[in-house]
Amino acid sequence: MKITIVTVGKLKEKYLKQGIDEYIKRLTPYAKVEIVEVPDEKAPENLSEAQMLEVKQKEGERILSKIQQDTYVITLEIEGKQLTSEKLAKQLDDLATYGKSKVAFVIGGSLGLSDEVLKRSDYGLSFSKMTFPHQLMRLMLVEQVYRAFKIMRNEPYHK
Repeated sequence: MKITIVTVGKLKEKYLKQGIDEYIKRLTPYAKVEIVEVPDEKAPENLSEAQMLEVKQKEGERILSKIQQDTYVITLEIEGKQLTSEKLAKQLDDLATYGKSKVAFVIGGSLGLSDEVLKRSDYGLSFSKMTFPHQLMRLMLVEQVYRAFKIMRNEPYHK
């Protein structure tokens, strides 16, 4: 399986990079994982509704340019479905079983995802009703994907 994580913005925090690198290394026997960063749109603090839409649209175009036609897209969104780790494992296993070997997880910028990205999404996933920094979401996501592969193979999860 090929998993792409398309995310808005650069990751600067060294401790997050180290955690992500560790989980990607652990995922190597199970899947090819690639993180694709697209630039975030620079915007002032107090945006009008129209400016917010414009920022999301520009970021959305960048996101969509990195997703291939035959890719199954899972967007991370507050209003998405919440799954247990076991159900995420089952969903990834089902995708592989039914020929969806390319999966892209999409993490939006600080304003969220554009309508165009949400329309392209095959599945909306929520980790919580809480809001998390998108940099931290990368680490949480790769950890859960790793956990899902361990569950799929009935292997013990080493903490």
